[in-house]
Amino acid sequence: MSLSAPFIRRPIATTLLTVAIALSGIVAFRYLPVSPLPAVDFPTLSVEAALPGASPEIMASSVATPLERAFGRIAGVTEMTAQSTLGHTSVTLQFDLDRNIDAAARDVEAAINAARSYLPSDLPSNPNYRKVNPADAPIMIIALTSDTLAPPALYDVASTVLLQRLSQIQGVGQVVVGGSSSPAVRIDVNPTQLNSYGIQLDAVRLAVQAQTTNLAKGSLSNDTQRWSIAANDQLRHAADYAPIVLKYNKGAPVRISDIATVSDSVQTVRSIGFAQGKPAATIIIFRQPGANIIATVDGVKAALPQLKASISKSINLTIALDQTLTIRASVKDVERSLVISIVLVIFVVFVFLREVRATLIPSVAVPVSLIGTLGVMYMLGYSVDNFSLMALTISTGFVVDDAIVVLENITRYREQGMGPLDAAMKGAQEIGSTVLSMSISLVAVFAPILLMGGIMGRLFREFAVVLSVTILVSLVVSLTATPMMCSRLKESPKGHGWIYKLNERTFNAVLKAYEHALSWVLKHSFLVLWVAIATLALNIYLYVIIPKGFFPQQDTGRLTGNILADQSTSFQAMSDRLQKLVKIVQQDPAVDTVIAFSGGGGGTTINTGRVFVSLKPLEVRKASADQIVNRLRPKLTTIPGANLYMQAVQDVRIGGRMSAAQYQYTIQSDNLPDLNRWAPELLTALRRLPLLTDVNTDAQNNGLSINLEIDRATASRLGITPQAIDNLLYDAFGEREIATQY
Repeated sequence: MSLSAPFIRRPIATTLLTVAIALSGIVAFRYLPVSPLPAVDFPTLSVEAALPGASPEIMASSVATPLERAFGRIAGVTEMTAQSTLGHTSVTLQFDLDRNIDAAARDVEAAINAARSYLPSDLPSNPNYRKVNPADAPIMIIALTSDTLAPPALYDVASTVLLQRLSQIQGVGQVVVGGSSSPAVRIDVNPTQLNSYGIQLDAVRLAVQAQTTNLAKGSLSNDTQRWSIAANDQLRHAADYAPIVLKYNKGAPVRISDIATVSDSVQTVRSIGFAQGKPAATIIIFRQPGANIIATVDGVKAALPQLKASISKSINLTIALDQTLTIRASVKDVERSLVISIVLVIFVVFVFLREVRATLIPSVAVPVSLIGTLGVMYMLGYSVDNFSLMALTISTGFVVDDAIVVLENITRYREQGMGPLDAAMKGAQEIGSTVLSMSISLVAVFAPILLMGGIMGRLFREFAVVLSVTILVSLVVSLTATPMMCSRLKESPKGHGWIYKLNERTFNAVLKAYEHALSWVLKHSFLVLWVAIATLALNIYLYVIIPKGFFPQQDTGRLTGNILADQSTSFQAMSDRLQKLVKIVQQDPAVDTVIAFSGGGGGTTINTGRVFVSLKPLEVRKASADQIVNRLRPKLTTIPGANLYMQAVQDVRIGGRMSAAQYQYTIQSDNLPDLNRWAPELLTALRRLPLLTDVNTDAQNNGLSINLEIDRATASRLGITPQAIDNLLYDAFGEREIATQY
């Protein structure tokens, strides 16, 4: 009795089982997410805090340090980096791959609350955290441009109308708006006029805070009616703030409009964005972990007509970057390779079997095994990506082996004169244990990959599991459907068809040539042994000299760049240099669209910027992404006072810290003076190495600065405290947020 006997005797049930395996894969294929690589979601959290006008040193010492001390007590943190810039601090926490991101988020929230008492009291809002995946690049960037509206108006539309609706689309994770800032009322005080009236800056600040509020006011009622109480306590526009009275001078009121310019503007004027060289607001869209990138982008594209109808017709809404273009092409190429491999396998089987009906058996077994694997992939939460499709492609050769072994053994008994059913029963009984041992041995080969840890283990785990599952599904098909079809479809031994007879002479010639070659090898075994040893030695030598790297360099059709200008560069000068650099990139014939922005937070400061470049299709540009970067590099050094460091976007990225290069080297010190001394020397030494290009640093400590030395004795005699001096300077130069508009 064999494992295949019940299935051979019940062809209808076996056929239904085969159809069920195929249908499960076909149905699952519609719901499998599509991505370039397996989902490797790093448990990473980003904590951000803002204090407008605060220097990087103040942000590092009074904001970043208390947070880092609190985060250092959280279990499972593998990497913690903090970056402090003018008015902004970002702390990135990366946890063990096995750490649950939701549990880590709760711990981070508790740590923020514990550190709140040590943070500055004038922090506009509590530090906020969000889940991030540093391996994920934006899946889409939408640009808003207009010939009549200014960037602040575009930003307002993007943040109030489009952002929420885009966030509701299935698969969309984070949506970031850039290019300008939120609407606000700005009060630009004239210090000369202020001094002439004898008014101090803090008096202006306190007057504004006292004149605009939005608090509960209760209600009135009698025996029959009730009235809710409302008031014009909230000021919303510049015209409402201008008449505020600061003091009376000789019986005449001194209003804010007398000593300041009040305008409806934005929170920060030091933020700008460009799309194709035109001022623009940008909407940067990230996907949810594990979401189908193609389905998510298609959902965004389907919503664009409705979104365009909900905003002004003077606003142009265009897709500036679409990550799925290269993903679609990559997945399509792998799918094409998979189909070609299946066709080639079936063709080779046909060439050697030379019978149509015999070839039909592996022609069914191979696709069913591959398609059935898709159903298991769905249950395991895997995706259709380059690794899983590569596993399916490679497994084609393994899958056909099982069917061929069963088919050949049954064919041997048919040629001996046995009937179809008896030959199938006897052949399957003999070969069943062999097929089982073959499949288990192949699965055992890939078992060590499942034990790999870290990022490589996560990447290749899906590859190993998909390959193993395909082999096991093939085992089931080979022990059930294949012997059943052999008992029904195999031709009788009375004679062969014309195709078999036509190729018999060629087949015999190939067989005879193989016999001669095998005979020669056996007669010269000593020479063949030395050839094998020389081949092994050559492989060892090639392994030593071949270039090595973590992951092959990819061409995703996208470039990203970081702009680093002189640290004393003003926002106006940075805007001019940003436009010039964008123009140089746009002039390259391989570039399709360019998005750039600077200032306004989001990891950029006044003297830094970010650039996103979408390249034309590979068949049009004829050059790889790295070749385009090398072509642009000398042109981007022609702008004095600013450098644009470009790199090709990669699907695999390690570490939670963003940088202007693919490789990072971090140095640490117990004190800042030592770090400031040795970091430039290390940078200079690295720049001398011929193997390195675009060496740069994120240290921003050489800009112009003004240091105010307080004479504490004199200040104390005059009744002036350091806190009053700091408040005065902050009011004058810090772009201070003094009230909130609801």
